[in-house]
Amino acid sequence: MKIEKPTTLDGLRKLISREVERLTPRTRDAARYAIDHPNDVALNPIAKVAALSKIPPAAFVRMAQALGYDGYADLQRLFRESLQQATQATYRERIRHFGGELTLENPNDPAEVLRAFSQANIVSLEHLQADAPALPLKAAIELIQQARMVHVLGLRRSFAVAAYLAYALNRVGQPATLMTGLGGTILEQAGTVSAHDLLIAISFPPYAADTLQACDLVLKSGAKRLAITNACMSPIAKHADLVLEVNDAELRGFRSLTSAMCLAQTLAMSLAFMKQPGQGGADSLHAELSDIDC
Repeated sequence: MKIEKPTTLDGLRKLISREVERLTPRTRDAARYAIDHPNDVALNPIAKVAALSKIPPAAFVRMAQALGYDGYADLQRLFRESLQQATQATYRERIRHFGGELTLENPNDPAEVLRAFSQANIVSLEHLQADAPALPLKAAIELIQQARMVHVLGLRRSFAVAAYLAYALNRVGQPATLMTGLGGTILEQAGTVSAHDLLIAISFPPYAADTLQACDLVLKSGAKRLAITNACMSPIAKHADLVLEVNDAELRGFRSLTSAMCLAQTLAMSLAFMKQPGQGGADSLHAELSDIDC
């Protein structure tokens, strides 16, 4: 069956998300690189892109053809048109600037580090704000509401976000438990998830191996899965019922948690508002929620 090639980058992202399972591992890597580095594809010949990505040129050709294009040049034309239409750097491109490329004139000065990291956080939140209308937030809240129990899983740097979300969900009246894997028991904890439950898995590059294993085990239980991760092609997003994409900036290996935490707060607050319709108006609603302490 011939695939109709997308005419916009947004359409290309959606097509890749739908067809990701059909792509080979190498063409999947090429697709991920193209989506994450659109300017590289737009401005460079295939040999240069291959060198930058450390992915063979043939993988980009096969990826383009698998997505309905005649070849790399045909796919590159889409990226060039998109770049020409842009009047200013996108938030994603600005986040890339904080992906380790920002220069600190005096990294031994804590005040300068604070300034730079604050700016990285600001960029992350601006990106999240711009993406807000496209995020399936209402669908995510419906998944949470329908669950008998919400199991929240986030390890390594994602642990702080997961711990807060589990706490906040319980505070707004939604039964939730935090999966910690304490003592190497992550698979045992994942085994308690039933078909009537929801797993919220949170992970970002480099993805925690235990989180991936738990997701695979929960898939067999028939439980619903909500993934909070950086891209629709993330391994955490594989087989998930719903994906919330959030991109945090990075400064010299330290990744911001600002956007991910803001998303967690949004889910909890929205759920609280839905559980408390506030018949007396806004003032009454605020009074009813004043003791939630989230």
